Amino acid sequence: MTDDVALLLRRTGFGPTANELEAARRAGFTATLTALTTPTGPDIGATRAPIPPLGPDPYAGTPELTAAQRVEADGLRRAQATTLTQWWLDRMTVADHQAVEKLLFFWHGHWATSIVKVKSPQLMLAQHLALRESRDFRDMAHRMVVDPALIYWLDGQLNSREAPNENLARELLELFTLGLGRYTESDVQHAGLALTGWRIDLAGQRSVFDPRRHHDGASSILGVTRHFTVGSLVDLVLAQDACPRFVAARLWHRYASSTQPIPAHTSDEMVAAFPEPLPMLRTLLADETFPTTRATMVKQPVEWLVGALRQLGLRPATLPAETVIGLLDGLGGLGQRPFAPPSVGGWPAGVAWLTSAAARLKLSLAGKLASQLSPERLTPEEVAHLLCVDTWTDRTYEVLRGTTNSRLMLTLGLVSPEYQVT
Repeated sequence: MTDDVALLLRRTGFGPTANELEAARRAGFTATLTALTTPTGPDIGATRAPIPPLGPDPYAGTPELTAAQRVEADGLRRAQATTLTQWWLDRMTVADHQAVEKLLFFWHGHWATSIVKVKSPQLMLAQHLALRESRDFRDMAHRMVVDPALIYWLDGQLNSREAPNENLARELLELFTLGLGRYTESDVQHAGLALTGWRIDLAGQRSVFDPRRHHDGASSILGVTRHFTVGSLVDLVLAQDACPRFVAARLWHRYASSTQPIPAHTSDEMVAAFPEPLPMLRTLLADETFPTTRATMVKQPVEWLVGALRQLGLRPATLPAETVIGLLDGLGGLGQRPFAPPSVGGWPAGVAWLTSAAARLKLSLAGKLASQLSPERLTPEEVAHLLCVDTWTDRTYEVLRGTTNSRLMLTLGLVSPEYQVT
């Protein structure tokens, strides 16, 4: 069905262009789903946004800095962080493999780590690349549990046999792999012991294991008693029946419905595809319940902004610097700046994004985008086609028909309910 194809593109990517939607409608739902979740060849569009050379972290290899040097180093880190964020937004916009890029954004929110605490743009980029290069969830979990940015974010570098710290162990079980109620406090404590001994090499952008700081005794975790290493701990957690079901539920929450629980049969089918994320996602999207979730998801601010950039034919790399800074600040004001989730729980979903303050800020951001264009006289129907909106409600149509300014019409279309809810 035509509507199902549009829904598929909106949910799996950051927002289809009119040409992409027309091509997908011609191909049909099944062929489009296969192309999205089984991309072939390199992402040609993404090659237009190569990874930027950040240079070294100014704090790396320098144990003591003067007050003036710290001010300079902090300023350089802020500039590097801005470069990093601009780059990813640009890549999201130009990437052809939209489902892959959107899935990476999902994982960024799943293993939520913030540069606000980590500070180092180099460590955040290293984590991003580790997520991007992971073969499947199993490989990803092994990479993330020793990722230097995640370790620092959750105080893992303070975790030693003399002073155990449970932060990373707790979130590994609760937020990353199993979910609440699938472990005990004793499991957390003993998992914390298994994760002792890691420190961060800032200059090398890596974590380093120090066996002298590692608990070398036996631990009892999830019913198993042995001497655990970080690798054997992750293997044990991944082997739990709850793990693939938890991951399936998280994918459902972000791609299908943030208010309705995942149906049992959908969960069963997705679990069969674990630990491969794209096959799990393909199973979700092909499920008969997916079309019933239409008009229940609210676009996250990054989805909203990147989709608008794509549909208007804009990209951060070619916009004036002051405009890009304004867009980044706007995302921060909306509560979703990449590389800076608010907590280890990641970003919220659903109506949390629909506030009066957000509406005012989106109106301003939409105006900034529309100001970059010099459109011919547009009709409400042409705006709907450009923004890939199926149809306007009578109320929105009357508002759009009431203006003769095409930039204003685009601005209003970008903040309309029909555009923000998928």
